[in-house]
Amino acid sequence: MPNVVITGTQWGDEGKGKIVDSLTSSADVIVRFQGGANAGHTLVVNGRRFVLHLIPSGVCHAGKVCVVGGGVVIDPLELVTEIDQVKGFGYLVNDAELIVSEQAHVILPYHKTIDAARERGLGGKKIGTTGRGIGPCYEDKVARRGIRMCDLVDPDALRARLEDVLPEKNLYLERVLGEKPVDLDAIVEQVREPAQRIKPYVANASRYLAEARRQGKSILFEGAQGSLLDVDHGTYPFVTSSNTVAGNACVGSGIGPTAIDEVIGICKAYTTRVGAGPFPTELEDSVGEALRSRGDEFGATTGRARRCGWFDAVVARHAMRTNGLTGLIITKLDVLSGLDPLKICVGYRIDGNDHVDTVPPTRLLERAEPVYETVPGWTESLSGLNRLDQLPGAARHYLDRLAELVGTEIVMLSLGPKREELIEIRNPFRR
Repeated sequence: MPNVVITGTQWGDEGKGKIVDSLTSSADVIVRFQGGANAGHTLVVNGRRFVLHLIPSGVCHAGKVCVVGGGVVIDPLELVTEIDQVKGFGYLVNDAELIVSEQAHVILPYHKTIDAARERGLGGKKIGTTGRGIGPCYEDKVARRGIRMCDLVDPDALRARLEDVLPEKNLYLERVLGEKPVDLDAIVEQVREPAQRIKPYVANASRYLAEARRQGKSILFEGAQGSLLDVDHGTYPFVTSSNTVAGNACVGSGIGPTAIDEVIGICKAYTTRVGAGPFPTELEDSVGEALRSRGDEFGATTGRARRCGWFDAVVARHAMRTNGLTGLIITKLDVLSGLDPLKICVGYRIDGNDHVDTVPPTRLLERAEPVYETVPGWTESLSGLNRLDQLPGAARHYLDRLAELVGTEIVMLSLGPKREELIEIRNPFRR
């Protein structure tokens, strides 16, 4: 059975949660492979809206197994809260339906303190971090100072690891950031109950996935943020602290690259961004405000208003290349109804050069002016449509042009937040 990676192709918030929820019906196992509670995937199921931060978006389907991979950084308090929320909605009835990798690193109170203090110290040059400790936790992972889930659920191991790392942390907190030191016993007590709540779910996720593959099960891999927030391939330093592109589905889950059959990119019919950083097609006018209002463009995790702009084909092509996309899913096409004409960014003008057709280094992207192609819009509502041939001609033309510019086929359309507001052109699990 096919194994499919779902990844965002812009700066995040592309609607991955809904798409993963939809494709879960064709998969057996759903894996979240990177990021932390700084990402929020919004689902609308049976008229109820809720946001997932750590548990994969397929949790709303009975009988499926959701895996939080080793590439995720986990706030234990957040995870317990989320488990309770999901159970309260009537899902995750069977504890065997959730597996948390024993290799996943743990976000502790000092990570959040460091994150927030650093951002305050940047003044007008803020990165736009959520302050949830994601970056400092990944730093500790790479520096071999991290604490993993296998340590968290073992009180002796947790205390031993904290005894090793806290002296340096407290020195940094006090001398560099001017913050209060943290107390070892206080941390142990704070995470004691959450650790015991999480312990039944902690296992060797890589081994589980290998066995699932041996049994012929299909696996759906879910990324958290968009490709342009990738720490290596994004608009650095205005990025997240992990690799968001499809290649990290293997590393963050513990499977080999030969296990991946399809890589599907999720892309809004326009472009948005949360936080600081360059955004060439940003619209700070009535059109941008219309996109924000119609698309309900406010962060699921932070509530921050998203910056909105026209579709950027340069960004989408960059994601096509760095992810190796085999298909594209366009979301929020309905938001464009009534806007006429529409514009598509097909290149950049930088310092007089009109032929920039790839995402340049950030210092150049900050000076980039979009080169637009204008296409007709449509006035018809897309509500209730369930077949491609029902779309207005201008909408079909718009989609054809996006597919041509990005260089891959469109396999699905989302025309609203509800589960049923989808047009399936090709299901990647049905090869």
